[in-house]
Amino acid sequence: MLPTPKKFFITAGSAEGKSTLTAFDNALLNGRIGNLNLMRVSSILPPGVKYCPKMEIPPGSLVPTAYGYIISEVPGELIAAAVGVGFSKDTFGVIMEFSGKCGKDEAVKAIENMLQEAFETRGMELAGTKIAAVEHRVEKVGCALAAVPLWY
Repeated sequence: MLPTPKKFFITAGSAEGKSTLTAFDNALLNGRIGNLNLMRVSSILPPGVKYCPKMEIPPGSLVPTAYGYIISEVPGELIAAAVGVGFSKDTFGVIMEFSGKCGKDEAVKAIENMLQEAFETRGMELAGTKIAAVEHRVEKVGCALAAVPLWY
Protein backbone atom coordinates (compact mmCIF):
# COMPACT_ATOMS: atom_id res chain seq x y z
CA MET A 1 0.00 0.00 0.00
CA LEU A 2 1.31 3.44 -0.90
CA PRO A 3 1.28 6.28 1.62
CA THR A 4 -1.06 9.21 1.09
CA PRO A 5 0.70 12.21 -0.47
CA LYS A 6 1.15 15.30 1.72
CA LYS A 7 2.27 17.88 -0.90
CA PHE A 8 1.48 18.91 -4.45
CA PHE A 9 2.17 21.50 -7.11
CA ILE A 10 0.61 22.32 -10.46
CA THR A 11 2.48 22.76 -13.70
CA ALA A 12 2.05 23.13 -17.43
CA GLY A 13 4.55 22.88 -20.26
CA SER A 14 4.73 22.63 -24.01
CA ALA A 15 7.40 21.78 -26.54
CA GLU A 16 8.29 20.54 -29.97
CA GLY A 17 10.01 17.24 -30.71
CA LYS A 18 11.16 15.19 -33.67
CA SER A 19 8.60 12.50 -32.78
CA THR A 20 5.43 12.32 -30.72
CA LEU A 21 7.31 10.68 -27.84
CA THR A 22 10.08 13.26 -27.76
CA ALA A 23 7.54 16.10 -28.00
CA PHE A 24 5.81 14.60 -24.93
CA ASP A 25 9.14 14.16 -23.12
CA ASN A 26 10.18 17.73 -23.94
CA ALA A 27 6.86 19.08 -22.65
CA LEU A 28 7.43 17.12 -19.42
CA LEU A 29 10.87 18.72 -19.13
CA ASN A 30 9.41 22.16 -19.82
CA GLY A 31 6.90 21.52 -17.02
CA ARG A 32 9.66 20.52 -14.51
CA ILE A 33 8.58 16.85 -14.34
CA GLY A 34 10.59 15.27 -17.15
CA ASN A 35 13.00 13.37 -14.92
CA LEU A 36 10.30 11.67 -12.86
CA ASN A 37 8.43 8.38 -13.32
CA LEU A 38 4.80 9.45 -13.42
CA MET A 39 2.12 7.12 -12.12
CA ARG A 40 -1.13 8.39 -13.59
CA VAL A 41 -3.84 8.75 -10.97
CA SER A 42 -7.45 9.85 -11.03
CA SER A 43 -8.60 13.12 -9.69
CA ILE A 44 -8.85 13.33 -5.91
CA LEU A 45 -6.60 15.62 -3.89
CA PRO A 46 -6.05 14.07 -0.43
CA PRO A 47 -7.31 16.00 2.62
CA GLY A 48 -4.78 18.30 4.23
CA VAL A 49 -2.21 18.33 1.42
CA LYS A 50 0.03 21.39 1.24
CA TYR A 51 0.57 23.41 -1.93
CA CYS A 52 4.34 23.62 -2.55
CA PRO A 53 4.95 25.45 -5.86
CA LYS A 54 8.77 25.23 -5.66
CA MET A 55 8.84 21.59 -4.57
CA GLU A 56 11.82 19.56 -5.81
CA ILE A 57 11.27 15.82 -6.31
CA PRO A 58 14.31 13.52 -6.64
CA PRO A 59 14.94 12.33 -10.22
CA GLY A 60 13.63 8.84 -10.93
CA SER A 61 10.99 8.98 -8.19
CA LEU A 62 7.66 7.23 -8.70
CA VAL A 63 5.23 10.15 -8.54
CA PRO A 64 1.43 9.92 -8.43
CA THR A 65 0.33 12.51 -10.99
CA ALA A 66 -2.97 13.61 -12.50
CA TYR A 67 -2.27 14.98 -15.98
CA GLY A 68 -3.71 15.76 -19.35
CA TYR A 69 -1.88 16.23 -22.63
CA ILE A 70 -2.32 16.54 -26.36
CA ILE A 71 0.14 15.86 -29.17
CA SER A 72 -0.30 17.18 -32.70
CA GLU A 73 1.58 16.72 -35.96
CA VAL A 74 -0.43 19.40 -37.78
CA PRO A 75 1.75 22.46 -38.45
CA GLY A 76 0.03 25.66 -37.37
CA GLU A 77 -2.52 23.92 -35.15
CA LEU A 78 -3.16 25.49 -31.73
CA ILE A 79 -3.30 22.98 -28.87
CA ALA A 80 -3.73 23.50 -25.14
CA ALA A 81 -3.70 21.62 -21.86
CA ALA A 82 -4.86 22.65 -18.40
CA VAL A 83 -5.25 21.24 -14.91
CA GLY A 84 -7.17 22.63 -12.00
CA VAL A 85 -7.44 21.84 -8.33
CA GLY A 86 -10.65 22.60 -6.47
CA PHE A 87 -10.43 22.95 -2.70
CA SER A 88 -13.07 22.31 -0.06
CA LYS A 89 -12.94 23.93 3.37
CA ASP A 90 -12.73 20.75 5.41
CA THR A 91 -12.18 17.63 3.30
CA PHE A 92 -10.57 16.35 0.12
CA GLY A 93 -10.20 18.30 -3.10
CA VAL A 94 -10.80 17.47 -6.74
CA ILE A 95 -8.39 17.65 -9.68
CA MET A 96 -9.58 18.09 -13.26
CA GLU A 97 -7.52 17.76 -16.45
CA PHE A 98 -8.25 19.03 -19.97
CA SER A 99 -6.52 18.99 -23.34
CA GLY A 100 -7.79 19.98 -26.75
CA LYS A 101 -7.39 21.77 -30.06
CA CYS A 102 -7.98 25.24 -28.67
CA GLY A 103 -6.26 28.11 -26.88
CA LYS A 104 -5.29 28.53 -23.24
CA ASP A 105 -8.36 30.62 -22.36
CA GLU A 106 -10.75 27.93 -23.60
CA ALA A 107 -8.82 25.26 -21.67
CA VAL A 108 -9.00 27.31 -18.45
CA LYS A 109 -12.76 27.84 -18.90
CA ALA A 110 -13.25 24.09 -19.40
CA ILE A 111 -11.37 23.40 -16.15
CA GLU A 112 -13.42 25.99 -14.25
CA ASN A 113 -16.66 24.40 -15.49
CA MET A 114 -15.51 20.85 -14.67
CA LEU A 115 -14.44 21.81 -11.14
CA GLN A 116 -17.77 23.51 -10.51
CA GLU A 117 -19.65 20.44 -11.75
CA ALA A 118 -17.47 18.03 -9.74
CA PHE A 119 -18.19 19.90 -6.52
CA GLU A 120 -21.91 20.26 -7.27
CA THR A 121 -22.17 16.53 -8.01
CA ARG A 122 -20.52 15.72 -4.67
CA GLY A 123 -22.70 18.20 -2.77
CA MET A 124 -19.57 20.09 -1.66
CA GLU A 125 -18.79 23.80 -1.55
CA LEU A 126 -15.96 24.93 -3.82
CA ALA A 127 -13.77 27.07 -1.53
CA GLY A 128 -11.02 27.94 -4.02
CA THR A 129 -9.09 26.85 -7.09
CA LYS A 130 -5.61 26.77 -8.59
CA ILE A 131 -5.24 26.36 -12.35
CA ALA A 132 -2.26 25.91 -14.68
CA ALA A 133 -2.61 26.01 -18.46
CA VAL A 134 -0.50 26.26 -21.57
CA GLU A 135 -1.08 26.61 -25.30
CA HIS A 136 1.24 25.67 -28.13
CA ARG A 137 1.29 26.50 -31.84
CA VAL A 138 2.59 23.38 -33.57
CA GLU A 139 5.62 23.72 -35.83
CA LYS A 140 6.14 20.04 -36.75
CA VAL A 141 5.33 17.82 -33.75
CA GLY A 142 4.08 19.61 -30.64
CA CYS A 143 2.79 18.69 -27.21
CA ALA A 144 0.93 20.63 -24.54
CA LEU A 145 0.76 19.09 -21.07
CA ALA A 146 -0.57 20.10 -17.65
CA ALA A 147 -0.13 18.11 -14.44
CA VAL A 148 -0.61 17.90 -10.70
CA PRO A 149 2.26 15.89 -9.17
CA LEU A 150 1.61 14.64 -5.62
CA TRP A 151 4.44 13.98 -3.16
CA TYR A 152 5.12 12.76 0.38
